[in-house]
Amino acid sequence: MKTSDFYYDLPQEQIAQTPIEPRDHSRLMVLHRDNDEIEHCHFYDILDYLDEGDCLIVNDSRVIPARIYGVKEDTGAKIEFLLLKQLSGNRWETLVKPGKKAKIGAKFIFGDGLLRAEVVDIVEDGNRIVELQSEENIYTTLDKIGQMPLPPYITAKLEDQERYQTVYSHELGSAAAPTAGLHFTNELLDKIRAKGVNIGYVTLHVGLGTFRPVKVDDVTKHKMHSEHYEIPAETAELIKQTKANGKRVIAVGTTSCRTLESVAASGEIRACDGFTDIFIYPGFTFKVLDGLITNFHLPESTLIMLVSAFYGYDKTMKAYEVAVKEKYRFFSFGDAMAIL
Repeated sequence: MKTSDFYYDLPQEQIAQTPIEPRDHSRLMVLHRDNDEIEHCHFYDILDYLDEGDCLIVNDSRVIPARIYGVKEDTGAKIEFLLLKQLSGNRWETLVKPGKKAKIGAKFIFGDGLLRAEVVDIVEDGNRIVELQSEENIYTTLDKIGQMPLPPYITAKLEDQERYQTVYSHELGSAAAPTAGLHFTNELLDKIRAKGVNIGYVTLHVGLGTFRPVKVDDVTKHKMHSEHYEIPAETAELIKQTKANGKRVIAVGTTSCRTLESVAASGEIRACDGFTDIFIYPGFTFKVLDGLITNFHLPESTLIMLVSAFYGYDKTMKAYEVAVKEKYRFFSFGDAMAIL
């Protein structure tokens, strides 16, 4: 299977630049796995497609304002850091621009000295390992000086930073939002619970590796970056009970999906944490998922490959063709699909 098999044409104007208000008024394409029917509605209609006893698994990771601008300590040259992943303590894997200014030992200043950084290593793909120093908690400092790391295809200014967070975001650590969850409001979640649908939480801190382009022609040769995940005991138990009762486990987003399937690959779903570099593409055997709520993803991305693995390659590409024709909005601030 070739990367080019997952290409589709998308008019520029269908790349959503701003989020829909209210959140749950985005459009929703419902794809039925049993009869291939496609329905068009709004996200708040998701309530009609969930049954009592089903469970939604959501990713409660919270995006950090991970893009920071500063200067090189000795020369004053301008620098941009994008903090990708906290490794341990104040040591982070970081994307640096321009990279040539960030040799091992180079020191940088951000926010007029509120934050300092030293490059301690350079990893295989050119990312820098940096040691951060701040007089207060790093996350507190980032709230003061950092910017939300919006994807490059969003060029409009984000007026409300919270619109790039899910309403249930809690665990700090992502470099990008788990965007399928952006459509939920607290009111919609209350209605879902009132219907008897359970909601379980997992954490997967989204790194840029999820969104990086696939640069190899042979899909199977692509290597995913690892991301940290955690499944709490109550979520593991909820999934087991849902399955035992013959009800559906529906992942909200590819990150929730990858978390569940990573753990299930090594046995049963259980409380655990670790790192995953699982790459899901057609031919993958799902052990947990009965449904998936997700956004419309970039051509040739690992995310459209995951959707194709769950729904089927031909049906997925057809659904994208329909979405383009029907003028759906695409990518992070775009519309959603539910595969049930």
